[in-house]
Amino acid sequence: MTELQLLIASDETPPLSLLAVARVAAVSLTVHPTLTAPSPPVLVLTNGTKLRGVNVLLRYLGRTATTIPSLYERDVLETAQIDEWLEYAPIFSIGSEYEGACKYVDGYLLHHTFLVGQSLSVADIVVWSYLAGAGKRWESLMKSKKYQNLARWYSMISTEHAAVLDQLTATYTKKKDSAPVKTKETVQGPSSNKQVVSNRPEVDLPDAEMGKVCLRFAPEPSGYLHIGHSKAALMNQYFAQRYNGKVIVRFDDTNPAKESNEFVDNLLVDIKTLGINYEKVTYTSDYFPQLMEMAEKLIKEGKAYIDDTPREQMQKERMDGIDSKCRNNSVDENMKLWKEMISGSERGLQCCLRGKLDMQDPNKSLRDPVYYRCNPMPHHRIGSKYKIYPTYDFACPFVDSIEGVTHALRSSEYHDRNAQYYRIQEDMGLRKVHIYEFSRLNMVYTLLSKRKLLWFVQNGKVDGWDDARFPTVQGIVRRGLQIEALIQFILEQGASKNLNLMEWDKLWNINKKIIDPVCPRHTAILEEGRVLLTLTNGPETPFVRVVPKHKKYEGAGEKATTFTKKIWLEHADATAISVGEEITLMDWGNAIVKEINKGPDGIVTELVGVLHLEGSVKTTKLKLTWLPEIDELVPTTLVEFGYLITKKKLEEDEDFVDVLNPSTKKEIAALGDANMRNLKRGDILQLERKGYFRCDVPFIRPGKPIVLYSIPDGRQVTKG
Repeated sequence: MTELQLLIASDETPPLSLLAVARVAAVSLTVHPTLTAPSPPVLVLTNGTKLRGVNVLLRYLGRTATTIPSLYERDVLETAQIDEWLEYAPIFSIGSEYEGACKYVDGYLLHHTFLVGQSLSVADIVVWSYLAGAGKRWESLMKSKKYQNLARWYSMISTEHAAVLDQLTATYTKKKDSAPVKTKETVQGPSSNKQVVSNRPEVDLPDAEMGKVCLRFAPEPSGYLHIGHSKAALMNQYFAQRYNGKVIVRFDDTNPAKESNEFVDNLLVDIKTLGINYEKVTYTSDYFPQLMEMAEKLIKEGKAYIDDTPREQMQKERMDGIDSKCRNNSVDENMKLWKEMISGSERGLQCCLRGKLDMQDPNKSLRDPVYYRCNPMPHHRIGSKYKIYPTYDFACPFVDSIEGVTHALRSSEYHDRNAQYYRIQEDMGLRKVHIYEFSRLNMVYTLLSKRKLLWFVQNGKVDGWDDARFPTVQGIVRRGLQIEALIQFILEQGASKNLNLMEWDKLWNINKKIIDPVCPRHTAILEEGRVLLTLTNGPETPFVRVVPKHKKYEGAGEKATTFTKKIWLEHADATAISVGEEITLMDWGNAIVKEINKGPDGIVTELVGVLHLEGSVKTTKLKLTWLPEIDELVPTTLVEFGYLITKKKLEEDEDFVDVLNPSTKKEIAALGDANMRNLKRGDILQLERKGYFRCDVPFIRPGKPIVLYSIPDGRQVTKG
């Protein structure tokens, strides 16, 4: 077996593609992380010669393979095709491009067993390596059966070369679970037992143990999941995967006035949409009996008391550090009033239960917070059984500890309440749960308060919680956002504690990179003022040509384009044409406009021209979309959206009602090509020269328009 040295930068991991090709080629590599960053990998040959660059090294290793002689060396065409795949493969390392690349290769493998020719090549191993190196991300896609051709091909390679690839996969894809190693490491051939260890820095949870981390995502069922909640959910999943732990979904259902089963059901839908893998679903209301027992225990221990101070006065006393007149009541008096609260009596309704912490503490959250309040409203799960409900501040530290949560993730806006959380757990005599903070996700021109979002729903400013103008998961997905883009956007921010106001354009730009390589292309023209162009030498009998829906992605399918003597142009395009000008009709060829007819008001009403298909598209200024004059065109409504408010960021004392955007939705009538009658709800498409759209209402019957929602592309100043 050949033995060579691989030099890499001190802060990098050896590329999995190099390690995999070396193993298949029966070449032993000794890895030395000695280069100054940033540096490309260097292969030191037995005679001291050095080769640099990943693709150069891949080609060399492929040429030296003795186990598979044709790993790289093929005829001129196939060798060039291997090089082409080597150039393409790094796209898998760009998070926002990852799933688009999977779709592309999946479509290619529909008609191919291997990427090049009829046998394994370096190209196969390199693309396989990028998938294997993605770890749980690729595992999730395989389980989804979304890309069956790609999964079949991946499994074939993994199975046929398991002897040399299994150990490499196991060690490399678990690199996030390994501590940084800065000393040299050895990666050898099939007989090696040495592991590949990453020295990529990772964010750590305090006192986390591999396999023992338990986290919880605890939304209140008082609204739908929005983009801010998505960050919390995905951060929990990130750390669960990081530590081979688990996530509990717990509904914090302690306020019956705001909560409903509708919200529970839709939150579960949203959690599934985000791809959150959880162990179980629980409810804080499951623990109401134990919480009441704990409250009574604290009362008897003198760590809590009943207070009938009016709410506004109580708030002022907390701010001023003034003890309540009830603070030193006897245990017997407190227990008597506690029972009044439980029964929901008139006297009980005047009271609340407060923790006896420290009214002089500079941290005002420790100034005797409220633990229980009376609320006679029925609960959405358990009806009218209880008349009292615990506050979040009381229930959360209790249930976290009881359920075995090791780390509670919460946004940094709650930083001042961390001391309260720990103090309450201490008073309860429960196991301490670690708090880990991350920054709240804030978006420009966006309200994330569920109370404010509810106002829009109740006042008819939007069509519901899934309205495409809403920042809810259902809303932004309905607008055309791919969940893969949202995940990429949030994980790029990481677990930072820095508060940021994020631009929507960045998210939509990631989305565009995912949909553009694969979404089908269609044509639509605005209905108002459309102009007929008669091509005097055009086809007397219409003919149909089948063309790809996406010129670079076979998997998008095909469409039938009809060519006729008379075609429709948009008014703006017709107005821009001069007599005698040569134009390009997209996907047909050139034409020369000979005559422009106008009405009494000077508006163009008709054009006459001739086809000039031998003309060069490079010489024309106008490249125009068009539609044939046929009855099968599809009435279409194009919908554009605006932000719900006109200010990037509201000040704390500012009323959002004062900055409402009066115009947030615009509908434009259009005609679409005949193929658009096959669109399904949720399909993503690009209208040539107009942008990206999502089908919200598909074709039902003639005369009823299909509805397409405009998807921002991140390049413009987005309207919503």
